[in-house]
Amino acid sequence: MRIALFATCIVDAMYPSTARATVKILERLGHEVLFPAGQACCGQMHTNSGYFDAARKVAANHVEAFESVEYDVAVAPSGSCVASVKHQHPMLAERAGDAGLAERATAVGAKTYELTQLLVDVLDITDAAEQLGSWFPHTITYHPSCHGMRLLRLGDRQLDLLKTVGGIDVVELPEADQCCGFGGTFSMKNSQVSTAMLEDKAENIRSTGAGLCSGGDASCLLHIGGGLSRAGAAAGTLHLAEILASTLEDPAEAPSTTTGATR
Repeated sequence: MRIALFATCIVDAMYPSTARATVKILERLGHEVLFPAGQACCGQMHTNSGYFDAARKVAANHVEAFESVEYDVAVAPSGSCVASVKHQHPMLAERAGDAGLAERATAVGAKTYELTQLLVDVLDITDAAEQLGSWFPHTITYHPSCHGMRLLRLGDRQLDLLKTVGGIDVVELPEADQCCGFGGTFSMKNSQVSTAMLEDKAENIRSTGAGLCSGGDASCLLHIGGGLSRAGAAAGTLHLAEILASTLEDPAEAPSTTTGATR
Protein backbone atom coordinates (compact mmCIF):
# COMPACT_ATOMS: atom_id res chain seq x y z
CA MET A 1 0.00 0.00 0.00
CA ARG A 2 0.93 3.67 -0.38
CA ILE A 3 0.56 5.12 3.10
CA ALA A 4 0.64 8.86 3.83
CA LEU A 5 2.23 9.75 7.15
CA PHE A 6 0.48 12.41 9.22
CA ALA A 7 3.32 13.12 11.63
CA THR A 8 1.38 15.60 13.86
CA CYS A 9 2.99 18.82 15.04
CA ILE A 10 3.98 17.63 18.53
CA VAL A 11 5.69 14.50 17.16
CA ASP A 12 7.43 16.54 14.48
CA ALA A 13 8.64 19.13 16.97
CA MET A 14 9.25 17.07 20.11
CA TYR A 15 9.38 13.36 19.30
CA PRO A 16 10.63 12.79 15.73
CA SER A 17 11.81 9.33 16.81
CA THR A 18 8.13 8.35 17.10
CA ALA A 19 7.52 9.32 13.47
CA ARG A 20 10.63 7.42 12.38
CA ALA A 21 9.44 4.38 14.33
CA THR A 22 6.07 4.54 12.57
CA VAL A 23 7.82 4.56 9.20
CA LYS A 24 10.06 1.65 10.25
CA ILE A 25 7.05 -0.48 11.16
CA LEU A 26 5.23 0.17 7.89
CA GLU A 27 8.28 -0.26 5.67
CA ARG A 28 9.13 -3.49 7.50
CA LEU A 29 5.74 -4.75 6.35
CA GLY A 30 6.57 -3.84 2.75
CA HIS A 31 4.53 -0.65 2.37
CA GLU A 32 5.58 2.63 0.77
CA VAL A 33 5.38 5.62 3.13
CA LEU A 34 4.79 9.11 1.77
CA PHE A 35 5.02 12.44 3.58
CA PRO A 36 2.67 15.19 2.32
CA ALA A 37 4.94 18.21 2.69
CA GLY A 38 2.21 20.80 3.26
CA GLN A 39 0.92 19.25 6.47
CA ALA A 40 1.01 21.16 9.74
CA CYS A 41 -1.15 21.19 12.87
CA CYS A 42 -4.59 19.54 12.83
CA GLY A 43 -6.05 22.53 14.67
CA GLN A 44 -7.58 20.77 17.63
CA MET A 45 -6.15 23.31 20.08
CA HIS A 46 -7.89 26.10 18.16
CA THR A 47 -11.13 24.12 17.98
CA ASN A 48 -11.15 23.11 21.63
CA SER A 49 -10.58 26.74 22.62
CA GLY A 50 -13.47 27.98 20.47
CA TYR A 51 -11.45 29.67 17.72
CA PHE A 52 -13.49 28.04 14.98
CA ASP A 53 -12.59 30.39 12.12
CA ALA A 54 -8.85 29.99 12.71
CA ALA A 55 -9.32 26.24 13.16
CA ARG A 56 -11.22 25.98 9.86
CA LYS A 57 -8.25 27.49 8.02
CA VAL A 58 -5.90 24.97 9.65
CA ALA A 59 -8.28 22.13 8.73
CA ALA A 60 -8.44 23.38 5.14
CA ASN A 61 -4.64 23.30 4.97
CA HIS A 62 -4.66 19.69 6.17
CA VAL A 63 -7.20 18.70 3.53
CA GLU A 64 -5.22 20.40 0.79
CA ALA A 65 -1.97 18.77 1.93
CA PHE A 66 -3.44 15.28 1.88
CA GLU A 67 -5.24 15.84 -1.41
CA SER A 68 -1.90 16.75 -3.01
CA VAL A 69 -0.57 13.18 -3.07
CA GLU A 70 -1.89 9.80 -4.19
CA TYR A 71 -2.21 7.30 -1.35
CA ASP A 72 -4.36 4.43 -0.13
CA VAL A 73 -4.60 5.34 3.56
CA ALA A 74 -3.09 7.90 5.94
CA VAL A 75 -1.76 7.12 9.40
CA ALA A 76 -0.78 9.09 12.50
CA PRO A 77 0.83 7.96 15.76
CA SER A 78 -1.84 9.92 17.67
CA GLY A 79 -5.42 9.17 18.62
CA SER A 80 -6.29 12.79 19.40
CA CYS A 81 -5.04 14.18 16.08
CA VAL A 82 -6.83 11.48 14.09
CA ALA A 83 -9.99 12.20 16.09
CA SER A 84 -9.64 15.85 15.13
CA VAL A 85 -9.27 15.02 11.44
CA LYS A 86 -12.23 12.65 11.47
CA HIS A 87 -14.64 14.56 13.70
CA GLN A 88 -13.62 18.21 14.02
CA HIS A 89 -12.62 19.05 10.45
CA PRO A 90 -16.01 18.29 8.87
CA MET A 91 -17.76 20.05 11.78
CA LEU A 92 -15.69 23.20 11.31
CA ALA A 93 -16.49 23.33 7.60
CA GLU A 94 -20.20 22.75 8.23
CA ARG A 95 -20.28 25.54 10.85
CA ALA A 96 -18.81 27.89 8.27
CA GLY A 97 -21.37 26.84 5.66
CA ASP A 98 -18.67 25.39 3.40
CA ALA A 99 -20.28 22.20 2.11
CA GLY A 100 -17.46 21.58 -0.34
CA LEU A 101 -14.79 21.64 2.34
CA ALA A 102 -16.94 19.49 4.62
CA GLU A 103 -17.21 16.84 1.91
CA ARG A 104 -13.48 16.93 1.20
CA ALA A 105 -12.60 16.82 4.91
CA THR A 106 -14.90 13.83 5.41
CA ALA A 107 -13.18 12.02 2.53
CA VAL A 108 -9.70 12.68 3.99
CA GLY A 109 -10.89 11.63 7.45
CA ALA A 110 -12.34 8.39 6.16
CA LYS A 111 -8.89 7.35 4.90
CA THR A 112 -7.03 8.39 8.08
CA TYR A 113 -6.18 5.90 10.82
CA GLU A 114 -4.48 5.91 14.18
CA LEU A 115 -1.43 3.61 14.03
CA THR A 116 -2.90 0.58 15.82
CA GLN A 117 -6.21 1.02 13.97
CA LEU A 118 -4.28 0.65 10.73
CA LEU A 119 -2.17 -2.24 11.96
CA VAL A 120 -5.05 -4.26 13.42
CA ASP A 121 -8.08 -3.35 11.30
CA VAL A 122 -6.47 -2.89 7.87
CA LEU A 123 -3.17 -4.79 7.91
CA ASP A 124 -4.35 -7.65 10.16
CA ILE A 125 -1.47 -7.41 12.62
CA THR A 126 -2.34 -9.19 15.85
CA ASP A 127 1.03 -10.57 17.03
CA ALA A 128 3.79 -7.96 17.18
CA ALA A 129 6.59 -10.41 17.90
CA GLU A 130 5.67 -12.78 15.08
CA GLN A 131 4.52 -10.31 12.42
CA LEU A 132 6.67 -7.24 13.18
CA GLY A 133 9.66 -8.83 14.90
CA SER A 134 9.03 -6.59 17.91
CA TRP A 135 11.34 -7.16 20.90
CA PHE A 136 11.44 -4.99 24.01
CA PRO A 137 12.63 -6.77 27.19
CA HIS A 138 11.34 -4.26 29.73
CA THR A 139 8.52 -3.95 32.26
CA ILE A 140 5.98 -1.34 31.22
CA THR A 141 2.51 -0.14 32.04
CA TYR A 142 0.05 1.43 29.62
CA HIS A 143 -2.10 4.58 29.64
CA PRO A 144 -5.00 4.75 27.15
CA SER A 145 -5.58 8.33 26.03
CA CYS A 146 -9.06 9.82 26.20
CA HIS A 147 -9.57 10.68 22.52
CA GLY A 148 -8.50 7.21 21.46
CA MET A 149 -10.89 5.58 23.89
CA ARG A 150 -13.87 7.88 23.58
CA LEU A 151 -13.81 9.32 20.05
CA LEU A 152 -11.99 6.66 18.03
CA ARG A 153 -13.18 3.80 20.26
CA LEU A 154 -9.85 2.01 19.96
CA GLY A 155 -10.76 -0.41 22.71
CA ASP A 156 -7.83 -2.67 23.57
CA ARG A 157 -6.03 -2.51 20.22
CA GLN A 158 -2.99 -0.68 21.61
CA LEU A 159 -2.74 -2.74 24.78
CA ASP A 160 -3.28 -6.05 23.00
CA LEU A 161 -0.47 -5.32 20.52
CA LEU A 162 1.90 -4.27 23.29
CA LYS A 163 1.24 -7.52 25.12
CA THR A 164 2.43 -9.50 22.07
CA VAL A 165 5.85 -7.80 21.90
CA GLY A 166 8.69 -10.24 22.52
CA GLY A 167 10.32 -10.07 25.95
CA ILE A 168 7.93 -7.46 27.33
CA ASP A 169 6.17 -7.52 30.69
CA VAL A 170 3.00 -5.39 30.74
CA VAL A 171 1.65 -4.51 34.18
CA GLU A 172 -1.94 -3.34 34.51
CA LEU A 173 -2.31 0.34 35.41
CA PRO A 174 -4.82 1.10 38.19
CA GLU A 175 -7.59 3.46 37.08
CA ALA A 176 -6.17 3.32 33.57
CA ASP A 177 -9.29 4.86 32.01
CA GLN A 178 -8.92 8.07 34.05
CA CYS A 179 -7.67 11.14 32.16
CA CYS A 180 -4.06 12.18 32.78
CA GLY A 181 -5.13 15.82 33.02
CA PHE A 182 -3.50 17.12 29.85
CA GLY A 183 -6.38 17.92 27.51
CA GLY A 184 -4.36 20.40 25.44
CA THR A 185 -5.15 23.94 26.57
CA PHE A 186 -7.12 22.52 29.52
CA SER A 187 -3.82 21.95 31.33
CA MET A 188 -3.06 25.67 31.09
CA LYS A 189 -6.53 27.11 31.61
CA ASN A 190 -7.30 24.78 34.51
CA SER A 191 -3.81 24.11 35.76
CA GLN A 192 -4.69 23.21 39.34
CA VAL A 193 -7.27 20.61 38.30
CA SER A 194 -4.90 19.31 35.63
CA THR A 195 -2.07 18.99 38.13
CA ALA A 196 -4.26 17.10 40.61
CA MET A 197 -5.30 14.65 37.87
CA LEU A 198 -1.67 14.24 36.82
CA GLU A 199 -0.57 13.52 40.38
CA ASP A 200 -3.14 10.72 40.59
CA LYS A 201 -1.96 9.28 37.27
CA ALA A 202 1.71 9.48 38.28
CA GLU A 203 1.03 7.77 41.60
CA ASN A 204 -0.82 4.95 39.86
CA ILE A 205 2.10 4.49 37.47
CA ARG A 206 4.56 4.42 40.36
CA SER A 207 2.44 1.80 42.13
CA THR A 208 2.94 -0.66 39.25
CA GLY A 209 6.72 -0.75 39.69
CA ALA A 210 7.11 -0.48 35.90
CA GLY A 211 10.07 1.39 34.51
CA LEU A 212 8.06 2.83 31.64
CA CYS A 213 4.57 4.05 30.85
CA SER A 214 3.60 3.67 27.20
CA GLY A 215 0.67 5.00 25.23
CA GLY A 216 -0.42 6.18 21.81
CA ASP A 217 -0.42 9.98 22.23
CA ALA A 218 2.80 11.96 22.55
CA SER A 219 1.00 14.89 24.17
CA CYS A 220 -0.28 12.75 27.04
CA LEU A 221 3.11 11.08 27.42
CA LEU A 222 4.78 14.51 27.54
CA HIS A 223 2.42 15.57 30.33
CA ILE A 224 2.78 12.30 32.24
CA GLY A 225 6.56 12.26 31.83
CA GLY A 226 6.78 15.75 33.29
CA GLY A 227 4.69 14.71 36.27
CA LEU A 228 6.80 11.61 36.88
CA SER A 229 10.00 13.64 36.67
CA ARG A 230 8.79 16.28 39.12
CA ALA A 231 7.70 13.52 41.51
CA GLY A 232 11.16 11.95 41.35
CA ALA A 233 9.67 8.72 40.02
CA ALA A 234 11.93 5.97 38.70
CA ALA A 235 9.89 5.74 35.50
CA GLY A 236 9.76 7.39 32.11
CA THR A 237 7.44 7.31 29.11
CA LEU A 238 7.80 5.91 25.60
CA HIS A 239 5.38 5.94 22.67
CA LEU A 240 4.07 2.53 21.67
CA ALA A 241 5.32 3.04 18.09
CA GLU A 242 8.90 2.94 19.36
CA ILE A 243 8.22 -0.27 21.28
CA LEU A 244 6.58 -1.93 18.27
CA ALA A 245 9.48 -0.83 16.03
CA SER A 246 12.08 -2.19 18.45
CA THR A 247 13.72 -5.48 17.45
CA LEU A 248 16.43 -7.72 18.83
CA GLU A 249 18.78 -6.47 16.10
CA ASP A 250 17.74 -2.81 16.38
CA PRO A 251 16.42 -2.27 19.92
CA ALA A 252 14.75 0.92 21.09
CA GLU A 253 16.64 2.71 23.80
CA ALA A 254 14.47 2.88 26.91
CA PRO A 255 14.44 6.34 28.54
CA SER A 256 16.42 6.69 31.74
CA THR A 257 14.51 5.37 34.74
CA THR A 258 16.51 7.54 37.09
CA THR A 259 15.26 10.90 35.84
CA GLY A 260 11.73 10.22 34.64
CA ALA A 261 12.92 11.13 31.15
CA THR A 262 10.38 11.16 28.36
CA ARG A 263 10.69 10.30 24.68
